[in-house]
Amino acid sequence: MNPNLFTMTLSNKILGLQPSATLRIHELSNKLAEEGKEIFKLGFGQSPFPVPDVLVDELKNKAHHKEYLPVRGLQSLQQKVAAYYRRDQYLNCDGDDILIGPGSKMYLFISLMVHEGDLLLAAPSWVSYAPQATINGRRVYWLPTVEENNWKLTAEDLHTFCKTHQRPKILLLNYPNNPTGTTYSPEELKGITLIAQKYGVIVLSDEIYGELQHEGKHVSIAQYYPEGTIISSGLSKWAGAGGWRLGTCVFPKELTSLKNAMATVASETFTTVSAPIQYAAIKAFEVNPNLESYRLQSRHILKTIGNYTYQTLADMNITTPAPQGGFYSFINFQHHRKNLAQRGITNSIELSDRLLQETGIALLPGVDFGREKNELLFRMAYVDFDGGAALNAFRPNEGLNDEFPEDFIQKYAPKMVRAMEKLEKWL
Repeated sequence: MNPNLFTMTLSNKILGLQPSATLRIHELSNKLAEEGKEIFKLGFGQSPFPVPDVLVDELKNKAHHKEYLPVRGLQSLQQKVAAYYRRDQYLNCDGDDILIGPGSKMYLFISLMVHEGDLLLAAPSWVSYAPQATINGRRVYWLPTVEENNWKLTAEDLHTFCKTHQRPKILLLNYPNNPTGTTYSPEELKGITLIAQKYGVIVLSDEIYGELQHEGKHVSIAQYYPEGTIISSGLSKWAGAGGWRLGTCVFPKELTSLKNAMATVASETFTTVSAPIQYAAIKAFEVNPNLESYRLQSRHILKTIGNYTYQTLADMNITTPAPQGGFYSFINFQHHRKNLAQRGITNSIELSDRLLQETGIALLPGVDFGREKNELLFRMAYVDFDGGAALNAFRPNEGLNDEFPEDFIQKYAPKMVRAMEKLEKWL
């Protein structure tokens, strides 16, 4: 066939975009592992825990459903999601305020499609936010953060930007944060709310890690800014069900027109989420002792491993915020810059490549999250352990121990221990 037979014209919005950094490192890690290299998968942020049995059993029971469901979601599921937010976050919402989508990522994308505003992101932010805005032809503005404040956006920095920027704006706030593992206090959320209200900023609050706040005390900014906040969440993180692709969006009545526009786009794209998944997901938003135990155990395990990596990194003179939620640390090799430069490593890309090739440790460089390339910043996902085995170790007691045994990390997260040992030796 003549290779010049077809003239390919790609959209200018797509030119220059690269595949998702998280998926790229995951695929590369798998390739190296297939070649026989020991790989420590600290780059790909996937829950280590199995989907709770109660949800798996429910999916089996609902597998016969094959019908197309409403675009906005199964009504009984919408009602359960609304009841969850009334119960957990004290929000005044009902089933009509909920959209169900194929993972939260799709509705984040559609929100940037239907809203004409510019996107505001704290640097660092999750790798897909900015590319999604670019694909939709939206302008992206990175707002500054500093390590001394655990890389969090402040109300003052939001105000500094908004007072000179008149265009419509969406602030995408994510917490517990990917990549930093930190969260916002009620006081910090109230400060951001005051600025958002003053300048009419819509807040798209990505709370996909909310149920993994290590103390179980996640607070949505929607409690303080109900009229201007959209909450995005789903099952992928707390329920270990990323492949189920079940996401939720909660809208205030004041943003009904935006919700309706997003539903219209959904009707012309993905149409609806898989029927068995939606029916099974109803259980996930009910009060259930088994699910509550699962969440408590998961949080405690992640807190234990997160604190271990935090202290171990500190002993290597690698700085990172203390983990507060999710399963990430945003680590800084700045104190090793001189020694690394002597080894020909001057930026995060070079350090990422050398670490993977020479130690098998996969980390995502900070440049993928909106930081400068010459900063020696990385996201580390402390999830390379058998979550099922860790959960099963404590199920016989049907309760949560205040402290795990001293050898818990060595016994149930040996690859995390080995990764830290390899990193220390390499440094």
